Amino acid sequence: MVILGRQGSGKGTQSLRIAEHYGCVHLSTGDVLRAAVAEGTELGRQAESIMNSGGLVGDDVMIPLVQERIGKDDIMAKGVLLDGFPRTADQANGLESMLESLGQELTVAINLDVAVEEVTQRMMARGREDDTEEAIARRLGLYEAETAPLLDWFAERGLLATVDGLGEESDVFGRLQAVIDQRLA
Repeated sequence: MVILGRQGSGKGTQSLRIAEHYGCVHLSTGDVLRAAVAEGTELGRQAESIMNSGGLVGDDVMIPLVQERIGKDDIMAKGVLLDGFPRTADQANGLESMLESLGQELTVAINLDVAVEEVTQRMMARGREDDTEEAIARRLGLYEAETAPLLDWFAERGLLATVDGLGEESDVFGRLQAVIDQRLA
């Protein structure tokens, strides 16, 4: 499974609930990067030097890092909820290829939909130093530019399910569960 959504949409909170309920591994891009750096693998060292220089880890490193991680026994046995990957259509193509090579396939890509105004208010309310209105607008703009084509990519393959991310945590989870259960049936 893949979960998508604007920053501040509640992806992190709902991902933990999904992973706990379905017994799958919740894998965020940050987790993959931190684990590779900690393990000191060749890809981990490459990622670390890129991150230390303030750069973004490119597809040439990110795709093989994810592939290395999703091929491990825990994910092969329990399944995975990817959070923060793929971010681009190229990464989605890479994911499709790696799953095929492992004899696996994607069940669903969930877009946790929360309006820009609402996520902006949520992020402003968190009170983090880097959550200025300008910074939030820049991050959301980047998300829109990168993710719109990705939503189309999943939709073309019949994998996209958009779920309303507004409301109580348990209500949102109920909507997510209904979509996932339908896809797993």
